[in-house]
Amino acid sequence: MSDIPEVTSAEAWRALNEDPQAMLIDVRTDAEWTFVGMPDLSAAGKPVFPIAWQLYPSMAVNPGFVEELHRAGLGPEHRLYFLCRSGARSLAAARAARAAGYPHVYNIADGFEGPTDPEGHRRTVCGWIKEGLPWRQR
Repeated sequence: MSDIPEVTSAEAWRALNEDPQAMLIDVRTDAEWTFVGMPDLSAAGKPVFPIAWQLYPSMAVNPGFVEELHRAGLGPEHRLYFLCRSGARSLAAARAARAAGYPHVYNIADGFEGPTDPEGHRRTVCGWIKEGLPWRQR
């Protein structure tokens, strides 16, 4: 069991629509935002905060991650929902945010594309896209 609360994409979508303090932080890389797509929160009247946990192409942890959260105007009063491809990087990012003083952090465990199916394909098992939640190409 994780030390960070885990939610599904559908649960995060509901919170983002119902809770004014809920915010979505997409921690994937700029390459993923560009070539795979991003969640679209326009129906909720909110932005998506693209703040990479790891920097492409080296995939080194972003040393300015917490500072970027602050610069984005995100504070301890917000409930931060972290999203990556399949739930691993977002868990690490949520842990770092909690350690930096953000008490309300959640990991979207099924991610944007979800895990691979038996044939090695994503988007077929679970995740933001599989759930039919709004997204767009950048």
